[in-house]
Amino acid sequence: MKLYYSPGACSLASHILLNETGAKHEAIKVNLGEHKTEKGEDYYGINPKGAVPALKLDNGEVLTEGAVILQYVGDHAAGSTVMPKAGSMERYRQAEWLNWIASEFHKPMGSFFNKAMTEKAGDLNRANTEKKLAHLDKHLANHEYLMGKTFTAADAYAFTIMTWAGASGIDMAKYKHVAAYKDRVGTRPAVQAAMKAEGLVK
Repeated sequence: MKLYYSPGACSLASHILLNETGAKHEAIKVNLGEHKTEKGEDYYGINPKGAVPALKLDNGEVLTEGAVILQYVGDHAAGSTVMPKAGSMERYRQAEWLNWIASEFHKPMGSFFNKAMTEKAGDLNRANTEKKLAHLDKHLANHEYLMGKTFTAADAYAFTIMTWAGASGIDMAKYKHVAAYKDRVGTRPAVQAAMKAEGLVK
């Protein structure tokens, strides 16, 4: 498989999960400003949406949307527990987290990178994001990972969005359980490998 990513973008979650499950893949960097891959390919020809991640499967099909790619990778990882069994209540709880992260956490955190955002809009977005962080902090006070004691696809996604905190201007020290969780997930070998491959850590 081929994973198309941009360093530190939400595609990092897919990169982490591919490593976590041991899935054979090639990671190909995309310049989102030029929409060209590091191999000089027109990225729009691979993903007409122009966004990362995209996962090109062995049969040539291309999957897009991070939360969907995470589910695909998890479902095709033999013996892995990163995705609960289809039809189980745990599976729907995982889907809850993936959808919440995509719609309620990813979007406001990503908005802090918008240089055109006005000060007022930034303040409103910051207040909204703090509510999301408070929700996470309360949950993580009693959970090692989002689903309990087991690392899952949702953790790869949540961790990735948390790495954007520096752009928010939010005092993350207020959320001690979130901070401890981020550190805990960040030490996993699969996470370190993905971040090193993307040039985010040495």
